[in-house]
Amino acid sequence: MATTDRQATTLALAHALSAAERGLAVIPLSRTKLPALRSPHRDDPSHPPCHGECGRFGHGVYDATTDPAQIRALFAAAPRATGYGIACGLPPYHLIGVDLDTKNGTDPRAALRALALRNGFTVPPTVVVLTPSGGRHLWLSGPPDVVVPNSAGRLAPGIDIRGAGGYLVGPGSRTEHGTYRAAPGAAHLAPAPCPPALLRLLLPPPRAHHPTPPSAGGHGQGLVQFVLAAHQGQRNTRLFWAACRAYEDGIGPELVEPLVDAARATGLSEREARATIASAARMTGH
Repeated sequence: MATTDRQATTLALAHALSAAERGLAVIPLSRTKLPALRSPHRDDPSHPPCHGECGRFGHGVYDATTDPAQIRALFAAAPRATGYGIACGLPPYHLIGVDLDTKNGTDPRAALRALALRNGFTVPPTVVVLTPSGGRHLWLSGPPDVVVPNSAGRLAPGIDIRGAGGYLVGPGSRTEHGTYRAAPGAAHLAPAPCPPALLRLLLPPPRAHHPTPPSAGGHGQGLVQFVLAAHQGQRNTRLFWAACRAYEDGIGPELVEPLVDAARATGLSEREARATIASAARMTGH
């Protein structure tokens, strides 16, 4: 490997260890921005889905860790890594990445300003990472009881969201197109809390075609059914979204018990359900 590549790997490891000190879980990335370690199951298509339970490296974002020894081991196994990825959705920040991508002639910064104006929120001062293509990544902190999904262009053209199961390219990473850098003055900031109005835009909308149970009434009936239709991995997200809508529409207090019952039917504990609904109440000012 060329000396410059070795230097890039050493520098990426140093940046990754620094990020881990701040509580950010990391993985090594290649110059293509993809995980630098290949799956250990790539030659066995019949192998059941594995998120690292096998104990080996090569599971992408599921390898992410803040443990310095593990990070060094990951980079030792990936000698051609030139960057690092930061896993989203994990404690302590439950990171949400807002990727403003300038490709294809879009103006995502103007689109984000329009969204903010239309929905009544302000993006707070936070970590900003400048990309080689002229875009930028905004780092925001999410609530611990809400799962924000990944999306591409759903909010507006050029605005992609990195949530649970996704990752952001860390500042200092070298790629085929250049180096990712922290914006001036942003390097030592902590991710700012995601504005509640923006958070609600990031959650999946209810699917109105679901039949509603007779036990609830009117609009609340549809919100309860929305929670009942949740699959594993969606339960807290759907419950939080439904509770926010209920409080915004003035039926939050009456719908607490039906929503708790619906959440329990999907497998959440009563304690988890009530904590998520209380978080929605706080987010909506109730």
